[in-house]
Amino acid sequence: MRIFSATRTQLRALIAPVLFAALPLAAQSPAQGRRPMSFLDMQNMRQIGATDVSPDGRWLLYTLSVPDWKEARRQSDIYLVGTDRGVSSARQLTFTKDKTETTPRWSRDGSFFVFLSDRDAAPSAREGSPAGPREVAAPNLPAGGTIGTGAGATRNQLYAMRADGGEARKITDARDGVSTFAFSKDGKWLVYRSGRADDEQLFSLPVSGIASGDSSRPVQLTRHRTGVGLWQFAPDSKRIYFVTADTVDQDERARLEKRFDVRIRNPEMPVSSLWAVDVEGKQTTRLTHDTSYSVGTFTISDDGKWIGFNGLSANRYERNITEQSDNADLYLLEVGSGTIERLTKNVDIGESQLSFSPDGHSIAFSAEDDFKFMYLSKVYVRDVSSRGTPFKKLGAGFDGDVTVGFWAKDGRTIYFNEGIRATNQLMALDVATGAVKQLTSEKGAVSATRHEDSGRILINYSDPKTPPTIFTVASVANAANRDRWIQLVDANPWVRNGIALGDEEEIAWKSRDGRTVGGILVKPVGYTLGKRYPLIVAIHGGPASADVLSFNGGYGSQVYAGSGYAVLKPNYRNSTNYGLRHKIESQGDYFTKGYEDIMAGVDYLIAQGIVDSTQMGALGWSAGGHWSNWILTHTNRFKAISTGAGTANWISMYAQSDVQRVRQWYLGDKLYYDDMQSWWRQSPIAYIKNAKTPTMIHVVDGDPRVPRPQSEELHMALKRLGVPTEFWVYPGNSHGIPDPRNQYAKSVGEMAWMDYWVRHSGRKFQWRDVLKSLQDSTALRPAVSMTP
Repeated sequence: MRIFSATRTQLRALIAPVLFAALPLAAQSPAQGRRPMSFLDMQNMRQIGATDVSPDGRWLLYTLSVPDWKEARRQSDIYLVGTDRGVSSARQLTFTKDKTETTPRWSRDGSFFVFLSDRDAAPSAREGSPAGPREVAAPNLPAGGTIGTGAGATRNQLYAMRADGGEARKITDARDGVSTFAFSKDGKWLVYRSGRADDEQLFSLPVSGIASGDSSRPVQLTRHRTGVGLWQFAPDSKRIYFVTADTVDQDERARLEKRFDVRIRNPEMPVSSLWAVDVEGKQTTRLTHDTSYSVGTFTISDDGKWIGFNGLSANRYERNITEQSDNADLYLLEVGSGTIERLTKNVDIGESQLSFSPDGHSIAFSAEDDFKFMYLSKVYVRDVSSRGTPFKKLGAGFDGDVTVGFWAKDGRTIYFNEGIRATNQLMALDVATGAVKQLTSEKGAVSATRHEDSGRILINYSDPKTPPTIFTVASVANAANRDRWIQLVDANPWVRNGIALGDEEEIAWKSRDGRTVGGILVKPVGYTLGKRYPLIVAIHGGPASADVLSFNGGYGSQVYAGSGYAVLKPNYRNSTNYGLRHKIESQGDYFTKGYEDIMAGVDYLIAQGIVDSTQMGALGWSAGGHWSNWILTHTNRFKAISTGAGTANWISMYAQSDVQRVRQWYLGDKLYYDDMQSWWRQSPIAYIKNAKTPTMIHVVDGDPRVPRPQSEELHMALKRLGVPTEFWVYPGNSHGIPDPRNQYAKSVGEMAWMDYWVRHSGRKFQWRDVLKSLQDSTALRPAVSMTP
């Protein structure tokens, strides 16, 4: 990172083997034939989905998805690429324009692969269609989620295909579709889960029959009265472990089937236990019996001797909620003896899953430092068989989060991904000493994983000039050497070939209290030194998050850059990636320091001669919406604000939201009824009479995190005060806008709001602009080649 200089532009290394010609630094203009990016380009970008490396490490299967505008969902196909030759060897394997293929998985010998698809489903039954099935609670799923009811909950079936060509062959015809599947580690069986909600069972198919093309009838492995939730093969392939509810309320099932579908908050739900089924004999065995906790996720040691699991609280008010992991603890089951050891007993601490070293001798997990709520994560490790002995803390000297990604084969190192200021990097943790070492130093976003069988490393990567892509190296030893990276996926070459992008870099400035604050500056396309530009301040959510040097972050910052805006993405106080103090020092005073950080960043860009102080707008979603609302009520320097899913009143939102504990901590760690004045002082609505800035408000109708009433409160107040305002409510039940149509509409409407009030365009948002772009078939895809 460096302090920003207005006289030079830091050039970045781009993905090999593509080279970009350097443009003059003082006046950078779009390359000939390139055009600015649009919001429709953003929606039409192909997104990389599920991946699977072949057992020998030579091939990668992956999916690419594009928007299906007609069905308001994304449609995906499967691709294959060689890990030694990279992108040049990539080829598409499936071609279903109105259907979807997902989750490709190699057979254990690598001779064929299996995937899920709705290619033979009736349109009304396809998973994810706008008029999809109703959802009900699924007590056999330990996360307490929901699942579609009855036939049609999913119409995905399993298909087998050879990587060297040929048509896919349907290998299941499950009445209720297939939800999950896996190959046994010995390569003999393909097992899948299928059935009605609360009654999914496991079925097996012999791999020999699939490989030879024989039609084999599936064998039902389980007939468990409460169905099967999470499940996993034992390493020796002789057993399958699964989680299921202890009981099923038949009256609850009946009332939902009869459409008495009232939603009961925090309903009484049975706890779940861990079971095993013998693959050959089909006999089931219950492994946990303690009803003081409910078994959640679990992991199995490579030698099959140990199972680690999360035990969720049995309390109905502490389970099946968003923060249920904070009320869970870790347990260790010795398979041979059946004995169970409780490993942790913490309050408000969400430990990770247990991780076993490759030799099975050590266990590790990550949790907040010294088990203090909201502190940075550290790793805790001990010998697996040393019952009752304390864990050793690792990574104490590193001022960042330390987590468990994957182990070195010798068990001496744990690798993990972590944010370092405005980047994401691969890190190494020495198990013996606890020391942390940074392995990569990319000016971008790096996230590495290791394939269990081959040891091959996959590197998910993006930077300001590179849309999300995947690289590989043969081993983690090569990850630090960029020359050894082989690019496997080039999902959106049209960006490189046809889109003019603004220069983007990490910058730093001094806040009001003298602290150094970091962030990202995106310059306008065609930036000219000495010219002042309109500014968009794009405020990230979280707030325990950070903007990094990835592609087109900040709510479409490159689209704004293409339209002549500069964009500031500040990593204000409360953000991650800058150490413990930066993350937690605003407790009890949520907004003040972060607001000062943001405004100091704005003043810095004005002082550098980049920004026109009379043309500035601010926008954000979630925590970014919180800060947008605070800016609205604390300064009139901005000409327009767009706030999405932002709080107005912390007091009223406490009970409305699906998150309580973390908000209580941010606001001083007392409940609102014990500290009413403090909560009110930290609420933007308390200062609403100061609001003068035209404000556009966005929220999803059923947003559980920052519910719609928060936006209603703000909108009503602004109307009564005579402040120009628009309020858009999007269909759905998620914290973000769920469908591509409305994501696109939001972005276009938001920019029109900025253009009208910040740049005085004289033209307000018109729906005909959105409708025309979607009706024009040529506008539904980029106007340049998408062929890798």
